[in-house]
Amino acid sequence: MPPLVHLTYLQALGLGLLQGLTEFLPVSSTAHMAIAPQLLGLGDPGAAFSAVVQLGPIIAIIAYFRADLARYWHGVLRNPNPTKIAPDAVDARMGWFVLLGTVPLAIFGLLLEKKIDTSFRSLKLIAVALIVLALVLALAEAISKRNRRLEQMTWGQSQAIGWAQVLALIPGTSRSGVTITAGLLQGLDRESAARFSFLLSIPAITLAGVYKLFKVLRQTHLGAEIGPYLLAMVVAGVFAYIVVRWFLGYMKEHNTGVFIVYRILLGLALLFMLHTGILHENPKSQATSSNTSRHSVSVSKHRP
Repeated sequence: MPPLVHLTYLQALGLGLLQGLTEFLPVSSTAHMAIAPQLLGLGDPGAAFSAVVQLGPIIAIIAYFRADLARYWHGVLRNPNPTKIAPDAVDARMGWFVLLGTVPLAIFGLLLEKKIDTSFRSLKLIAVALIVLALVLALAEAISKRNRRLEQMTWGQSQAIGWAQVLALIPGTSRSGVTITAGLLQGLDRESAARFSFLLSIPAITLAGVYKLFKVLRQTHLGAEIGPYLLAMVVAGVFAYIVVRWFLGYMKEHNTGVFIVYRILLGLALLFMLHTGILHENPKSQATSSNTSRHSVSVSKHRP
């Protein structure tokens, strides 16, 4: 049974606020939730806390897009064959784009589950991912035509964005960062790229969130920790809702330049803190690395 991490209400409030502010921005909530607890001397908040607090943003994004989701769902039911959708059936097309665009992530998420929870949690990997995705996003901003609205998106473009979402399994890339970048490279305008990014995230984070919560509840009794954990969930949900609403408006008039600069600075700061010993690698990623090294040594000893 995985141990529960004790958090005060104030600590839970801070972590919930951080989760809510970063969940849907192209800055990587995973990176922030890996860095902040160490800086605050809390250590890893743990899988149970993570599973509970992520329910807040999940509920928030569903609540924000509830009208769109209802239309898309009815469109899918009216058009059960995705290969035979009328040109004017926009809702059906969008519904199928979201559903089928989630398939690649679901497959690779299950295949790479153990690595995602261990070796992929390396802070050095997170730092590099922050910087690299920032540079790719800057390239997308520079070369994108941005002449296509969401309603004009094609099957091929939606699938390209869906496959790009697989890269979000690498901590530090950011799900919204990857899919907005892919959307811009497919010629979507900024607001459409952000909107489809959020819509595409709904099945992904909902399935992942429910799966993680189910695993935690099978192995752990939350007990007295439920209060701080629920507070973090509510705070994360409220601020995630505010961020989604603000960000879609922001993307109508602005580019992603401020997020590109922020990602690069955060990545460089993280590398500096690792180099100077201010931060240390996640014990899980270190353990995985050590086990791999021991295995390699053992194999070499038994070779003729």
